[in-house]
Amino acid sequence: MAAIAVHKFAQCITCHAWSPDLSMVAFCPNSNEVHIYKLLQDKWEKVHVLQKHDQIVSGIDWSARSNRIVTASHDRNSYVWNLEGSEWVPTLVILRLNRAALCVQWSPKENKFAVGSGAKTVCVCYYEQENNWWVSKLIRKRHDSSVTGVAWHPNNIFLATTSTDGKCRVFSTFIKGVDTKDSRTGPTSDSKFGEQIVQLDLSFSWAFGVKWSPSGNTLAYVGHNSMIYFVDDVGPSPLAQNVAFRDLPLRDVLFVSERMAIGVGFDCSPMVFAADDRGIWSFIRFLGERKVTSSGSTYGSQFSEAFGKLYGGQTKHGVSNDAVEPSRSRGGIHENCIKYLLYSAA
Repeated sequence: MAAIAVHKFAQCITCHAWSPDLSMVAFCPNSNEVHIYKLLQDKWEKVHVLQKHDQIVSGIDWSARSNRIVTASHDRNSYVWNLEGSEWVPTLVILRLNRAALCVQWSPKENKFAVGSGAKTVCVCYYEQENNWWVSKLIRKRHDSSVTGVAWHPNNIFLATTSTDGKCRVFSTFIKGVDTKDSRTGPTSDSKFGEQIVQLDLSFSWAFGVKWSPSGNTLAYVGHNSMIYFVDDVGPSPLAQNVAFRDLPLRDVLFVSERMAIGVGFDCSPMVFAADDRGIWSFIRFLGERKVTSSGSTYGSQFSEAFGKLYGGQTKHGVSNDAVEPSRSRGGIHENCIKYLLYSAA
């Protein structure tokens, strides 16, 4: 329903986000504005237009608890929007970038947000109560190209990034006075802000759409080479595997459970991936298709549940799952590339 509604609003959507109660959707219609629509009597009506950016808005995230919207733009700035009465009031966040901001995401505790940029830099922003403004701390000199995706670990400390240099990295974003020491656990508990926890060199092409599983035990991201990567035990000795497919590349991935993920991209149809009892990931089916591949027969009930929510002896180390599906006619609900994927348990 989310995707159908958005495609009715405009021909090209650069980014979008849902309100906490799923009654409103905010999106950028390939401009410097953010339009907010609300579902009123089974019809979507425009209720707000957020106008502050000078160039295309490239990232939007709507916080679940504090009901704040954060936007990022090619104008190299970010705004935090607070609803005061019936109006959205913006607060400028100076990111100190010399290239476009490309993506943005609130942290789980909503006391920080991260911005990826074309400046090979990640901005981690937090609110400074004493001075009543948002402060940006930069993770520099770690990426060799644009940062295409950011994803927060459930512990509110670790931040995963993808880049057009083909790598996925995990950093510590611990900020004294903002984060608590008990948030840091495991062998990397003493890591400082900006310290790199791990660098994954699994893809030889652009990397996109990084996400953590609900528990934070598994990390997934996609490559422009029609592959998706799953990484367990993220740290000094990660366990990694990849799934290759013959269809067009993915742009984003989302976990709907610990053992199931949905990928979307240039093929216009969401793809379902699942892990078996051994933890080996494989492609199951395209959403909307009735026929399930033989490898996916175990996942019937789990897939049905995930589908409903979404629309309303090898060792695991270095596993390459190269069993691919034959080509098929493309199209369905979507008529073009699906760039982003959002999920809510509501």
